[in-house]
Amino acid sequence: MFRRTFMSAAAALAFAMPLKAQAADIVDTAVAAGSFNTLVAAVQAAGLVDTLKGDGPFTVFAPTDEAFAALPEGTVETLLKPENKDQLVAILTYHVVPAKVMSGDIAGKRAKVLTVQGDRLSVNAKNGVKVNDAKVVQADIEASNGVIHVVDAVILPE
Repeated sequence: MFRRTFMSAAAALAFAMPLKAQAADIVDTAVAAGSFNTLVAAVQAAGLVDTLKGDGPFTVFAPTDEAFAALPEGTVETLLKPENKDQLVAILTYHVVPAKVMSGDIAGKRAKVLTVQGDRLSVNAKNGVKVNDAKVVQADIEASNGVIHVVDAVILPE
């Protein structure tokens, strides 16, 4: 009886799971995660959806909704205004590296990586992973056109 119940539960779980996480691009993966609503809204306001749905590969250091909420009051609302689109694009593209970089590629290393925005991010993977002052809290969420690493802060260009 236990074995049949266990097998039924395992089969139900297998059918409930997505077939392959890589089937979705970076934007669709972020939307499906449910914890990047602010990031997705910002990407839409910046006109970057088509870019991040493109071939890539991309590495996105994705701030959570909580990371955006930690910004000074009114910051997100101000950035989402059409007149601030250039600033929003600069901030968002500072979170994107035009290559697929998995955590294993940088484990134990430090590097300055070029972003789509044009400046470099400081990545320190000697003890956990930090990107500038943001901590990577979940790594290697694969998408069809790259990878997402979840960070606990919005990374602002200097």
